[in-house]
Order: sequence, then C-alpha cells, then structure tokens
Amino acid sequence: MPKKIKTKTAGKKKVKKTARKPAAKKTGKRRVRPKIRPKAKAVSDRPQGSAFSLGVKAPALQTAAAPKPAAAVPAPAPEVVEGTLLGEVEDFYSHVQSIAVTLKGEIAAGDTIRVKGHTTDLVQKVESMQVNHVTITLGKPGDAVGIKVAERCRKGDRVYKI
Repeated sequence: MPKKIKTKTAGKKKVKKTARKPAAKKTGKRRVRPKIRPKAKAVSDRPQGSAFSLGVKAPALQTAAAPKPAAAVPAPAPEVVEGTLLGEVEDFYSHVQSIAVTLKGEIAAGDTIRVKGHTTDLVQKVESMQVNHVTITLGKPGDAVGIKVAERCRKGDRVYKI
C-alpha cells in the first residue's frame, strides 16, 4: 500500500513532503562454520579389561607439562653511583642541548657531573650554567638551573656531582 503524501501550506506556496525510500536490503549472508566434534567410541571398541570396560574412571592422561608460572623476580636494586645527588632532569631541550634541574646541592662551573638514567650515562664538566637566561658560576640548593650537556638526556635521569 503506498504511503500518503502530506501537504503543508507555507504562506502562499504549497510544500509537498515525500515519503522516504526504504533502506536497501543486504543480500550477503554470513558464513557459519559447523562445529566438528570427535565421535565417541562405542563401548565395544574399547579394549577388554581396561578401566573403561570395568566402569572405573581412568587416571588423567599426562599431557605436555604446562609451563609453571615464573617465580617472582625481585626488582634490581638501584645502582649506587659515587657522588652526591644534585637532582633529577626535569626537562631536556634538544635545540640548545641543555637540561633543566632543580638543585638539591651546591654546584659550581668547572665541577664534574654524571647524568645517569635508563638509557643515559654521561660524565662531563659543567661548562655553562644559567638561571633565567643569566649565566651563573655557582648554583645553590633550590635553584632551577639549565646546564649545557653533550648528549641527549631524558626526563627523570638523575644528576650527580662527582
């Protein structure tokens, strides 16, 4: 049965609303694989005198040994580095090759530092150190300093004074 078309008047013009076309039907069918189950052996197929013929449950067959869960491995102890901890790398600026560190100890230009991390192990002398873009020669605890480095460092690497 065809759908009725409603008409509305909008001012002097008549507006016709047409019925929507029904959505196209999908013709593709999903392929379903049949489940394949092994056939059960008839009682007559079982060997005589076995646990099956006597109505006793047989012990479970031994299959390949399942891997045992690995024993809990204790976390490796943090590596002991000689020197005093100055702080952690808060940021690395690749375009100027420098790190930002909030100091926990005192450091001066010319001191040797070691930056140690998961993929970083850098030992070098402090040649350039700045606070707010002003070059300084002595950094005190609590100062947020930028130190020029020779290699890439990552956030979280520890900085030691050797």
